[in-house]
Amino acid sequence: MRLVHFWREGRLLLGIRTDRGILDVAAARAALGIPGPETLAEAMAQGVGSLAVLAEAAAARPELGPGIFLDEADLRFGPCVPAPGKILCIGLNYRQHAAEAAMEVPAHPVVFGKYPNALAGHGEPIPIPPGVAQMDYEGELTLVIGRRARQVSREEALGYVFGYCIGNDISARDLQFRTSQWLLGKSCDGFAPIGPYLVTADEVPDPQALELRTYVNGELRQEAWTGAMIFDCAYLVHYLSQYMTLEPGDLIMTGTPAGVALGRPERPWLRPGDEVAVEITGLGRLCNRIVG
Repeated sequence: MRLVHFWREGRLLLGIRTDRGILDVAAARAALGIPGPETLAEAMAQGVGSLAVLAEAAAARPELGPGIFLDEADLRFGPCVPAPGKILCIGLNYRQHAAEAAMEVPAHPVVFGKYPNALAGHGEPIPIPPGVAQMDYEGELTLVIGRRARQVSREEALGYVFGYCIGNDISARDLQFRTSQWLLGKSCDGFAPIGPYLVTADEVPDPQALELRTYVNGELRQEAWTGAMIFDCAYLVHYLSQYMTLEPGDLIMTGTPAGVALGRPERPWLRPGDEVAVEITGLGRLCNRIVG
């Protein structure tokens, strides 16, 4: 199942991607009189089965009009996970990226954070912060935790993942390396676009068998298989849960492969007007334009 969040009449609403368009969950529930979750948090708590029932019931009602099924092309997307408690990011999780950044391959996951102000949706413009000249892209597979995870085993870890989405760990390298701490260059406004879809885990049987590609203005910049991660998805959930309790809605951005601007001889930093698009097998295409 592919879930989205979109803006409608000033509210950020949950939707389901269907063959007829994006199903407005709240509007469909009201029209059909079917109880169940209307928010992502409720769906995580209750299970997505009732959302599947709603989508099937709506599909069987051809008279339901455009107020229930919405044209995806007309939507203003929000972040596919609108209110994560934690945005955990993994640095240097591909060997070639560590090499291009002239850093050692880590013996343990390199963990840093972003804040909710960094969230952005598919299609949302990403502003260059004042004075920043070295803005970079980092296409990443992102995990979405679905239930509380504390000190879970590696074997059980993926059972705590609700779903997967595309993320872009946008980075201001001049701010990132101004000090020994990366946070300032990683958590500027809009520096964590995610989406367009949150794809439930049942549709991603092996998160280490996905192809990731990042384009800037149509030029392919990054291309890798997620199986090349140093620390795989199951290990990351296991590792992080040893030290902090992971809660439903928390995000884990799993690291970026080689090909970022920092690692290229010409250093092609992002400029106003550039469009960054990240694709991952089965998860869609996340696009954002850089603005001044």
